[in-house]
Amino acid sequence: MGGRAILEHMSTHDTDRPARVDIPEQLSYSEEHAWVDDSVDPAVVGITEYAADQLGDLVYVDLPEIGDRVQAGDEIVELESSKAVQPLVSPVAGTVRAVNSEAVDDPAIVNNDPYGEGWLIKVALDDDQPGMLTSDDYARIIQN
Repeated sequence: MGGRAILEHMSTHDTDRPARVDIPEQLSYSEEHAWVDDSVDPAVVGITEYAADQLGDLVYVDLPEIGDRVQAGDEIVELESSKAVQPLVSPVAGTVRAVNSEAVDDPAIVNNDPYGEGWLIKVALDDDQPGMLTSDDYARIIQN
């Protein structure tokens, strides 16, 4: 399956059949449903497919400014859907080096491709980073 875990879970949109959730194995995850790709510099941060599914169709994304300092645990992005307004809690500490302006212009790309074109910010990481979850650990969290 090419480095991806697929998790069956009950979708909030259709409770009669489970939905498939993609959880790429090369990424790290937070309990707050953020993912981090720290194999590149700056590291890329976004929301998981599970989070995008739970939020529903996004209508607004508010991103931090380039150059902003973020700390793990900070609310750094605001995501608004027809269902709710939800902050993205930063899983890492560092300096914002890029923001995805395409996600601001067309929030649907976050829903449609959360691990690709729907990335949110790029962060130059500080040396000390909090522990992140593996794809298997994250899958266990969202199954409960």
